[in-house]
Amino acid sequence: MTVSNANERVGGITLSTESNNTTLPRRVLGRRLRELREKRNLSRSRAAQQCEIGSQTLWRLESGRSSEVKKMMINALCDVYRASDDDRRVLLWLAQESRKDGWWQSYTDAIHPDRAMFVGLEQSAKRIISWQSTLVPGLLQTSDYRRAIWEAEGQPVDIERDVDMVAKRQERLHDSANFTLEVLLSESVLRQCIGDSAVMAAQLSQLIEIGKLPNVSIRVVRFNAPNHLGLVAKDFVYAEFPNHSNPALTEPPVVYVEGFTGMLYLDKPGETERYRAACFALQRVALNEHDTRHLVEAIAKEHSE
Repeated sequence: MTVSNANERVGGITLSTESNNTTLPRRVLGRRLRELREKRNLSRSRAAQQCEIGSQTLWRLESGRSSEVKKMMINALCDVYRASDDDRRVLLWLAQESRKDGWWQSYTDAIHPDRAMFVGLEQSAKRIISWQSTLVPGLLQTSDYRRAIWEAEGQPVDIERDVDMVAKRQERLHDSANFTLEVLLSESVLRQCIGDSAVMAAQLSQLIEIGKLPNVSIRVVRFNAPNHLGLVAKDFVYAEFPNHSNPALTEPPVVYVEGFTGMLYLDKPGETERYRAACFALQRVALNEHDTRHLVEAIAKEHSE
């Protein structure tokens, strides 16, 4: 199938080829393959055996983690799953889209593979809700704040490359037509000194400035706020994606949870709905944007004195 730069009709549906994002096509491809496998009542190991591939290889493909999506493998899976001609065409198109490079692919020397997946999701999301209880999220961090985090963590990473990548990620904040960011911060994020007072004063000033963007909302949950689900859910990022003209290709919400030794991507409806409820609970107890701005200004002044 030839894919042009314009939208293309496949099996009576329109496939958009305008995006160069690789993570979202991989995830949609994996989800569609998993649905076809489950429709045939095949276990992952059984399906992999029939296609003469490893079970781990199929898991990576279904979870959107595979960077090597081959046409031969997709065709073999379609044969095993008895996919319709239309399904096969869509899956092959998704496989072709998933092989395109996003801009973050040039930062592989400064980013963990699982984090690269997060950056891809971040770049394709239409809306992100982030709850953070200890650190300012990457999309809002200053360069010095970011450096201070890496110095404390002591990880073997090219810090300057990472800082450069964060600046590139932050360009999304100015895409107000296609992207909305809602940040909910524990008051401890403002009061925990990262780096030194000068670093924190500059970081808090940046929160104030970014909070003025029309598509960005920053709200603080104070220490004396009523009990809320954020105390149980810990830190997380809830991402929603654009609607596709074909509903079957619209990616459902994803929740990203980062721990000290690993990262989780949750996309089962029961899981994402619980985090969605946590978002609502946090929004109910958080200060409004106006009061948040005054609080951030007051704490920034403390760091400046």
